Parts: sequence; C-alpha cells; structure tokens
Amino acid sequence: MPHYTPLIATIVAGFVVAFIMGAIAMRLRVSPIAGYLLAGVIVGPFTPGFVADANLANELAEIGVILLMFGVGLHFSLKDLLSVRKIAVPGAIAQIATATLLGMGLAWWLGWNPLAGFVFGLALSVASTVVLLRALQARDLVETERGRIAVGWLIVEDLAMVLALVLLPVLAGMAKNPAGTSAAAVAWPLALTFLKVGGFVAFMLIVARRVIPAALHWVVHTGSRELFRLAVLAIALGVAAGSAYIFDVSFALGAFFAGMILGETPLSRRATEDTLPLRDAFAVLFFVSVGMLFDPRVIIEQPLPLIATVAIIVLGKSLAAFYLVRGFGHKSDTALTIAASLAQIGEFSFILATLGVGLKIMPEDARDLILAGAIFSIFLNPFIFSFILRDRDRAQAAPEPTPSADLTHVVLVGYGRVGKMLASGLKARGEPLVVIEDDDERAKEAATDGHEAICGNAVDRRVLEAAGIDRATGLLIAIPEGFDGGAIGEKARAMKPGLRIIARAHSDGEVEHLLKLGISDVVMGERELAAKMLTLALTKA
Repeated sequence: MPHYTPLIATIVAGFVVAFIMGAIAMRLRVSPIAGYLLAGVIVGPFTPGFVADANLANELAEIGVILLMFGVGLHFSLKDLLSVRKIAVPGAIAQIATATLLGMGLAWWLGWNPLAGFVFGLALSVASTVVLLRALQARDLVETERGRIAVGWLIVEDLAMVLALVLLPVLAGMAKNPAGTSAAAVAWPLALTFLKVGGFVAFMLIVARRVIPAALHWVVHTGSRELFRLAVLAIALGVAAGSAYIFDVSFALGAFFAGMILGETPLSRRATEDTLPLRDAFAVLFFVSVGMLFDPRVIIEQPLPLIATVAIIVLGKSLAAFYLVRGFGHKSDTALTIAASLAQIGEFSFILATLGVGLKIMPEDARDLILAGAIFSIFLNPFIFSFILRDRDRAQAAPEPTPSADLTHVVLVGYGRVGKMLASGLKARGEPLVVIEDDDERAKEAATDGHEAICGNAVDRRVLEAAGIDRATGLLIAIPEGFDGGAIGEKARAMKPGLRIIARAHSDGEVEHLLKLGISDVVMGERELAAKMLTLALTKA
C-alpha cells in the first residue's frame, strides 16, 4: 500500500521545518515565531521544492486556535469577562472603526470603490487570536488586568467579525442591485445573527454550565487519566465545532466559553496541563499555515501599498488602541500592552479577504496586501511588543523583600501538593518560611494559609533575592520538574555557595542531572514510596 498521504506529509513537513527554523531563530536571539513563519514560506507553493497541502494546514491550524482559546477560557470566569466590558466593548468598536476608516483611505488612494475599501479596512482591524495570546502568555499577562482587557477586546472583535461575515453577502447584493434591495433584506440577517449569538450564550450559560462539569466529574471518578484527557479534548473541540455549525459563531469563541465554564470547577488546572502539549504543537502549525500564504512577489509589485498596509496595522491600530485605553482612565502600561497586542492581523482577516474576493466586491490585489500585511505584522509583533514594553519592564521593580529577609529561614519553591505538606510541617515546627510560586492562584493560597509568599519564577535572580536566599538556611525545591529544579538550584547556589538544597525528582535521569549540579540531597518519590511499602510489607503484624 502507498505510504504517502497529504495529511501525514503536511504534519511532518510543518513540524520538522518549523523545528529547524525555530531553533535557528532562537540561536539568533530572534522570536521563534519568525522561524515558524519562514518554515511556512519554505513548504509553501511560492518557493521551489516540497509543497505542503495549504488547506490541510489551515484546518490543523484551526485546532491550535481552538485549544488556545479553550486554555485561555480555563483561566477566565464570567465575572472576569464582565469586569472589562466597559472598556472592551466601546474600545474594540472604536478601534475597529478607526482601522476601517484608515483602510478605506488607502483603498481610495488605490482607486478602489467604497465597498472594497470597507472590506479591506475591516480585514485590517481585527487582531489574530493566536498571536495576541502567545504575546500575553510569553510575559505571563493573561491573568492580569491588562490581559483580561486584551482578551475581552479580542472577544468583542470576534463577535463583530461574525456579524460582518453574515452581512457581507447582503452588502454585495445591494451593490450589484441597489434598486432591488429592501430594508427587510438587511434587517433579517442582522436579527438572525443576534438571535443565534444570544441563543449560543444562553445555551452555554444555562445548559452547558451544568452538563460539562457533571460529565467531567463522572470521567474523573472512573480513575482513567487517558479517558479524562480524551474528555477534555472532546469538550474543547466538540463545543467549538457545535458552536460554529449550529449557532454560526467562530470556533474560537465556542472554545473560549467551553474553557470558561470548565474553569469554574476544581478540574481546570488538570485540564490545562493535559491540553498544553497539543495546544503548543498545533499553534505552531498556525504560523506555518500563515507563512504558506505569502507570495514574495507582492514586495516587488506593490511596495508602497504594502508599506501603507503594514503601517495601518502596526501604527494606526496601535495608536488608536493606546489613546482609547488612556481615554478610559487606565494607566499607560495597560494602554501600551493593548496597543502592542493588537499590532497584527490574522485568521479573520484571511476569511474576510477570501470572502470579499469570492463575492467580487474586492480586487485580488487587496487580498494579496492583506496576506502580506499579516505576514509582516505577525513577524514584527514580538519585536514591537518587546520594544514598546522594554522601558516598562526595566522600570518594573523586583518583588519586595519579605519580612523574613532579616531572619534565618527556609525557602520553599512550589506550593503544589508536596509543597503544601512541606509548608504545613515547617509551620508546625515554628520554622520561618518563604514560599516562591509562579502561579498567581497558588501564591495567593500560600498567603491565605499564613505563609510569606512571593509570586514569581525562582530562576529569576530578583525573585530569589526578594526571598532572602542569601540568609536562607536551606532551599526546598518541591516542583515536580527535576530539570527545572536543577536550574533553580544552580542559580541559588551561585548566589549563596554552601547553601543546602533539597530537590525532588521523578526519574533516574533527573536524579543524575541534579547530582551532577552538586545537589546531593535528591528525593525520588517512587523510590521513597517503594521503600516505605517494602518496610510495611516486611513488618510482622
């Protein structure tokens, strides 16, 4: 039987070339996103050699968008979403209007008709879900106020584009036959769209809010981790697909609501961990699929229109978002974050461009400019994000030293199951303790439990200094990742030579790695468990 299939070839080519180019990008101290985009160009139809299936790549990329929005929803609650509605709704609408007008101005300069300019401007106004969320996640901003505003803004943009996709065929019909168009022809699709979106929200908040947690709790009680992972993926993909096919909302919006509902249960953290590998893998395919769309001839054939298009996306949208956020009374760091996050376009832009050309209301040159603008804006976004926020990051103060910094104390890294038991035991013995935890919720839990807690990554020198590592009597590394624990121990030992470090490991490889780093006290859970069970088994009753 033949072994070649377009699906396997596309996945293999996408992952392998993306890995190679991403590794080169990292080596050159460039964002790996740039490498993924270049990988797409390499396997795309506009360069010689192997050509991957663009349609399959786009569908695989959609899975990445679904899982990404599902993961964001897991960290959100309805209260979080409603808390930013006063800025996200008017801000997103005003920013869409501004970008659309700028696009219409460029279209007028190029000699296109007003409707073509409207669709072109609309395509330039909406940010990419994947790029925005990856930028926020890279800086741990998703669960901050700035992150919530950005995600809320993204949801409003998503809903606006759903409405636009419904109305575009109606507008195309009006343009071709103005005399035969009635008010009902416009009002009916509009009313139907609002009815479907309202029905979707009502279904998710009334029905799915009860069914999804109940189903997942039943799966947990079966004791099968494999079945739990399958259930999480089935919920994420199933709700996303059902939302799109039944209610005509986007896959991303359906996945976000599914995650948000599941996020209200105690199983949200486990669901996040189980979907993370697939989410990252398919998100890479998104950037590869975008790179496959890029035709380098656009740079030569339309240089000035391309520069103007990128300027609208990168400068026009960003400045509009910045002043809108500032106008609502938020601080400049929040405004800068939103501005940097929105300085790119993506998925919905491609859909609008394809629909506009298909309805013959927009020239093919416009689609080429939109695709090229997306490529360049996505490529530039990590650099823009770093450039805009670099002064803020430098000015950001290190965590405040804890009260225990003047005492001799133990530093505990990680407040998971093992960390909690260690902290409880040390507290019962009256040992001064400082907890370092990079998860905001767990750090708050540690503080609620009466421990001095610092939220941050223990690899960061500033975080270790704030924890008073130079005065610590010992360092307990309770996180389950042995190799990450080794990096923390190495940094702490450099700051305080001779510090006693006790680390946790899960495999012989991790134990060997930690021992090579000079961490002599390594506890491997499986060994200790087996030793205790053996002792009990050999003890005579």
